[in-house]
Amino acid sequence: MKIPFIDLKTQYKTHKDEIDTEVLGVLESTQFILGPQVSKLEKDLATFVESKYAIVCSSGTDALLISLMALDIKAGDEVITTPFTFISTAEVIALVGATPIFVDIDEETYNIDANLIEKAITSKTKAIIPVSLYGQCSDMDKINKIAKKHGLHVVEDGCQSLGATYNGKESCNLSDIGCTSFFPSKPLGCYGDGGAVFTNDDILAKKIRTISNHGQEERYKHKYIGINGRLDAIQAAILNVKMKYVRDEIRIRGEIGARYNQLLQDSNVIPPKILEGNTSVFAQYSIRHEKRDDLISKLNQAGIPTAIHYPISLHQQEAFEYLGYKDGDFPVSEKISSQIMSLPMSPYLTKEQQDLVINTIKEFS
Repeated sequence: MKIPFIDLKTQYKTHKDEIDTEVLGVLESTQFILGPQVSKLEKDLATFVESKYAIVCSSGTDALLISLMALDIKAGDEVITTPFTFISTAEVIALVGATPIFVDIDEETYNIDANLIEKAITSKTKAIIPVSLYGQCSDMDKINKIAKKHGLHVVEDGCQSLGATYNGKESCNLSDIGCTSFFPSKPLGCYGDGGAVFTNDDILAKKIRTISNHGQEERYKHKYIGINGRLDAIQAAILNVKMKYVRDEIRIRGEIGARYNQLLQDSNVIPPKILEGNTSVFAQYSIRHEKRDDLISKLNQAGIPTAIHYPISLHQQEAFEYLGYKDGDFPVSEKISSQIMSLPMSPYLTKEQQDLVINTIKEFS
């Protein structure tokens, strides 16, 4: 039995008629940029996260970039974030000319350790970007409190956590700005790249929307330097269909994650810990093992695909050598990156498939 890592084929087949109809509708309308599909998506996304505004854009990376541009983050500024995440989180800080300042992670949640943030704040610090990694939010109350004390902005990188909750409140509506990604593998994914920015601030919302469209407030009148960050209508049409089913899919992902956790308790792997007050969408179901490579080999031999999110901490990446960090600067991040691995996760993962994954791990343990 070959198990898909993320079963996009079954998802598409399940909703094929609706998706095909909506995509063909866009093709027939020939309105490929912006338009009613995009407007509907933004309205439904704002309702979904209970925010005042949702502005869709071309990717999760661009959502983060546009947010920093809207906050006027620039050369000479510093932005605090985590070294244990996909590169886009820190990449966008560098792209606006600012300096990424890394803070180590919590060993249980793999999110930024809020207790270490204040020590990293300087007179140049302008913002904090906590990442809601693997589908679980960071300690946003503590982070927001620190930010308020020091007059900083908070941008939640919720590219993996749309649909998760923190103390009953939706991810992407926990700070000044929230960002998410619609990359195909995400719990709510399109069939290409896409993203969204969320805020409750009228002025920021207008600026974000303007920057995402070449800084243009009206045709050929450009108030800001912006980017071509628009989401195309075909991707919006696909997402509009998937929005109807995303709550059910998130619920099932949660059930599968809980079942994995329960049945792996007596194995030698370390399953993810979801803190009290949090829910996770399990964008990845990631476990730890000291002999990760051997376990991966065992699973692959049984037809079980795996992935590593993420094998190299950002401070150890060649692209960030100029920051001057060295091995050992962020020991928790480095430890986790040497042990972490992700298992198949999808709302279409059958119990038989789950059992094969679980039993193969227990045999190895």
